[in-house]
Amino acid sequence: ANISTIHMSNNSFSALRKNSGNFDSLMKAVESIANPTTEKRGDDDRLWKPTVDKAGNGQAVLRFLPAPAGEELPWVRVWDHGFQGPSGKWYIENSLTTLNKPDPVGELNSELWNSGIEANKEIARKQKRRLSYISNVLVIRDPANPENEGKVFLYKFGKKIFDKIKDVMQPTFEDEKPVNPFDLWEGANFKLRIRQVDGYRNYDKSEFDGSNPLDDNEDKLEEIWGKTHSLAAFLDPSNFKSYDELKQKLSAVLSNGARVATAEKSNPLDAEDELFVETKMKSAPAASKASDTPPWKEDSDDDTMSYFSSLADE
Repeated sequence: ANISTIHMSNNSFSALRKNSGNFDSLMKAVESIANPTTEKRGDDDRLWKPTVDKAGNGQAVLRFLPAPAGEELPWVRVWDHGFQGPSGKWYIENSLTTLNKPDPVGELNSELWNSGIEANKEIARKQKRRLSYISNVLVIRDPANPENEGKVFLYKFGKKIFDKIKDVMQPTFEDEKPVNPFDLWEGANFKLRIRQVDGYRNYDKSEFDGSNPLDDNEDKLEEIWGKTHSLAAFLDPSNFKSYDELKQKLSAVLSNGARVATAEKSNPLDAEDELFVETKMKSAPAASKASDTPPWKEDSDDDTMSYFSSLADE
């Protein structure tokens, strides 16, 4: 059976319709995320990815969709790591911190950071975990791939786009009405605008349109919702290696190249520090010597992990 397609009764869709406009639970979920997937290795035809031209620019119009039937949230958060060790091997793995469990890379990074040695901090920066969100979307417009238009896909995105979602749900100014972008009736289309800035993808020009129904035909809306893919499946333990397996993999990748130098302990690593936000997945410049806090990064390239995965498989 294809678990990506959720079949629901008319009653469940009626409940979705009745609850349109009430997104208190989503607001609480947004507020609970302090810092502000992963799909299985290999190509996943359920996953939509933006196409950019030679200059690195691209555009599309998407509509974020409600949580699939039987699931609570319309997004899921996944942490992963992607870096090359001194051995030349790649470490491309989901982080157990996604499941609120200890992860060997996170533990090593904390030890490196707390050593107080700048060289160790630089290693930790290059090995830091990366945050991704996954949601269901309806592709409204995809100029580079018009065959995708009108279809439901999974979309994996980073903190920058999630911040834009949060901004329309929790607007800054009093005269702005909060919008639930995942609502079929009172949501809003998302105009994705990608530019290449300083060598990295930039999403600053992306924005939501005004609130409007996705379609006036209730049967059509129910059909679209029925095509959403399970998000909870990305948090299934089967998508994560055990702690011991990850530790063995990490040891092989590092080949003892990440030994922690001895020094007086610096301030304990705060959970909000740079090690726990997404990265561009390139060698980051050293942090300013004037501060113990590493520099924050721009939103990472959504396709980076796929690229690194392909390198790791070569």
